[in-house]
Amino acid sequence: MRQVQDDDFDSFEELVRRYQAPLLRVAWSKLGERTWAEDVVQETFLAVFAARRSYRSDLPFRTWLWTILLNLCRRQWKRRSTRPVQTSFGTFDSERLPEPATTENGLQHLLLAERRVQLDSLLAELPEPQADAMRLRFFGELKFDEIARTMDCSLSGAKRRVQTGLLKLAERLRAEEGEAS
Repeated sequence: MRQVQDDDFDSFEELVRRYQAPLLRVAWSKLGERTWAEDVVQETFLAVFAARRSYRSDLPFRTWLWTILLNLCRRQWKRRSTRPVQTSFGTFDSERLPEPATTENGLQHLLLAERRVQLDSLLAELPEPQADAMRLRFFGELKFDEIARTMDCSLSGAKRRVQTGLLKLAERLRAEEGEAS
């Protein structure tokens, strides 16, 4: 980021390459629409570049970046004025399918899409702090200390949010399995 502050555009391109995929996974899960998520990720990078001179190098770059993303996701919801409506199993939407290159065949592709819809639906049922902590941990691959800094909570608070979210998801999945049998 120090190089980006000195207008090194190649370094900025490297930051985009490095963080674009995890940012997109988190935004997509949070917003429920790939196009919205792509817009937010693009806005995130534009904001990073625009604020490059005010970035404080004594603070972790990743925390700053993820905080910008989460704030822009919240703003996107407000702009759209509705949170994506999801049922207990979500809705089937071709925009939400995983990339075909990551699957071996059509059936596997559809199963992954169904799991993704179900997971996003379950995350939408959680309180926002728990869902965001889980998205950062599993989609963004952040460490707990990074989650704590990004969400402005203690380390134990970040761990508790993820743990409580996982327990609630497991409970909900067991309930859905019971309903299906």
